[in-house]
Amino acid sequence: MRISLPTISISGVALTAMSGLALSQTVAPPPPGPTATQVAVYDPQQFPAIRGEIERLTLTARGDIDGVILKDGTEVKTSPDLSTQIAFVIKPGDRVTVHGLRAAALPLVRAVSITDEVTHRTVTDSDGSMPRNPPPPPGPPPPALGASSETSGRVRMALHGPQGEVNGVLLESGIILRFPPDQAAQLASAIQPRQSVVAEGITVTNSLGTVVDVQLFGPSRDRMVAVGPSTPPPDNRGPAGLRRRLGPPPGAPLAPPQPPPPAGLAPAPGALPPPPPPEG
Repeated sequence: MRISLPTISISGVALTAMSGLALSQTVAPPPPGPTATQVAVYDPQQFPAIRGEIERLTLTARGDIDGVILKDGTEVKTSPDLSTQIAFVIKPGDRVTVHGLRAAALPLVRAVSITDEVTHRTVTDSDGSMPRNPPPPPGPPPPALGASSETSGRVRMALHGPQGEVNGVLLESGIILRFPPDQAAQLASAIQPRQSVVAEGITVTNSLGTVVDVQLFGPSRDRMVAVGPSTPPPDNRGPAGLRRRLGPPPGAPLAPPQPPPPAGLAPAPGALPPPPPPEG
């Protein structure tokens, strides 16, 4: 029994040391998080590189960043989802390297990543299928919707969507006019460079610039046409978007019939007349 006491004591020390070693291995701090260029599954540097100096940012109708214009006139398109990250990483005057796809017949690039050549900070567009970059510190609250106002000026260049569709113009004053892409055909003669235009719509001004969601547009005040606001398409991602794309499932109940209009009111245009009352 006298020999067993030191043996038990030594065994306890050994077990304690082994437990401490195992615990230290379990709670070891994780390695530093991935950098912006590591979060994407596919390497953005495999895309062609375009280098240049940022002249200005471009904005959506709501005032979010959706791209940049380089000093040589190249329009670089980015996802509006990256607006906050871009605002914290790059600014006009910065020299950047853009990896992305260049349009065949337009000075237009769909960016996969943008890297500031001085700070080496990168914003990567994972297109929703890969993890996003770590979120930056919270920025200022989004601007409130503006009021309807009239804007006039001379067109500097047309602005495009990621597929090359014309969806706005940049005026020589720096103001951006946005309209639906399906209106570009009827506005083709009025959105040429150096053409004087007049627009009316909802104006949003923030620290990034001024953008007008155009409702009326034309070469002069007496030749304006209605183009409608530049409302974004519905978000068809996720379960709700899948339901919108596929429609109601087979066998789903039809919408309940609408009640007849009150007596004395005219029926809605195109509505069938009510059946005659039964005789006798």
